[in-house]
Amino acid sequence: MYRLKLLVVANQTVDSDELYDALRQRAEGDRLAITLLVPQDDQSGLSHRVRHALDRLHGAGIDAEAMLGDVDPACAVIEAWDPRRWDEVVVCTLPTGTSRWLRIDLPHRIQRAIDAPVTHVVCRAGDRVGV
Repeated sequence: MYRLKLLVVANQTVDSDELYDALRQRAEGDRLAITLLVPQDDQSGLSHRVRHALDRLHGAGIDAEAMLGDVDPACAVIEAWDPRRWDEVVVCTLPTGTSRWLRIDLPHRIQRAIDAPVTHVVCRAGDRVGV
């Protein structure tokens, strides 16, 4: 039985070291299940990055799966959210000034919409390991 189930919304940052480290740290001492929710877009290489992220998480002993969502990340989370399935949402973005998701205040929009805990992880620009 899992003690913590996370819905993780990420796109360009899905295979970032920062996200991997944050999730691995959350898994220490806990049985953790993760669903990577990736908003659909036409970026080439995204499926490679998702596979790479899943491989890294599985290699760390973390149960993880991935699913595609609406191109709008807020809609993707709202449509997918099921409080019986997940305990918390983790939003991974690029830094302020670079992140479109932060310009639209995505972490707070999600929190208001689903009334659940939302954690924000910031990835340094250009620090994706799967590229």
